[in-house]
Amino acid sequence: MIYVMSDIHGMYDKYIEMMDLIDLKETDTLYILGDIIDRGVNSMKILQDMMKRSNVFGIFGNHELMMADCFNIITQEITNEFLDSFDEEKLMKLSDWMNNGAFQTIQEFKKLSKEEQKDVIEYLMEFTAYEEVEVKGRYYLLVHAGLGDFSEEKSLDEYDVNDFVWKRPDWDIPYFTDPNKFVVVGHTPTLGINGKPEIFYKNNFIAIDCGACFENGMLACLCLDTMEEFYV
Repeated sequence: MIYVMSDIHGMYDKYIEMMDLIDLKETDTLYILGDIIDRGVNSMKILQDMMKRSNVFGIFGNHELMMADCFNIITQEITNEFLDSFDEEKLMKLSDWMNNGAFQTIQEFKKLSKEEQKDVIEYLMEFTAYEEVEVKGRYYLLVHAGLGDFSEEKSLDEYDVNDFVWKRPDWDIPYFTDPNKFVVVGHTPTLGINGKPEIFYKNNFIAIDCGACFENGMLACLCLDTMEEFYV
C-alpha cells in the first residue's frame, strides 16, 4: 500500500497516533509531503522517527526549505567572527523562518547532540522536491504546494524548487487533461478551501493538509491503493 500525509507541523502525538492507525507494514510506503517541522513542539522527534523507517520518505515543504537555508546559522556558535559574517541576506532568511513558526524547532535542534544535529541535516538533504507514483493505472504527482507557472508542456525538471513548495494551485484549473493523472498537495489547509478539516478533491487535485496544528484541524492520511481516508 502507498500512503500520503502532509503538514504534520511538529505534532508528534498525532503523527504517532496516525502511524498506529494506518498500521504501516514493511511492505508499505509512506510519503510525507513536507512541512513536518515548525509551529508544534516536537519537530525533531518526528524527523528522528522517520529516519528509523526505511519505507517513509520526505518531500521538501517550504518549512524544510527555510530550515535548510538557515543550517549555517543555527549550527554555529555565536562568536565575533560569526557576527561579522551575519549579513543582511542571512538575517532575512532567519527572519522569514522565524515568522513562520521556527522558534520551537530551533530550540529543539539546539538541544540535540552535534552528532544528532548532523544526522538531521543529512536526512533533510535527502528529501526530494517531488515524487511520482503509479497506483492501479493512475499517475500521482506528489508535491508540497503545487506547480508554479504551470504548463503541461514543461517537464518537471524545468521547475524551480520554489515552484514546488510555495505556489498554490487554482483548484478550478486542472493541471492535466488526462483523467488518470492527479496531483496530491499539502501546504494549503483545507479549512481555508471549504471550511472542513477533511481531504479535498477537485478536478485532478487532492489536497491533504487538513490543518493538524490548528485547534479545529486534523492530521490526514490517504491510502492511494484504496482511497481510504484516515484522520486523527
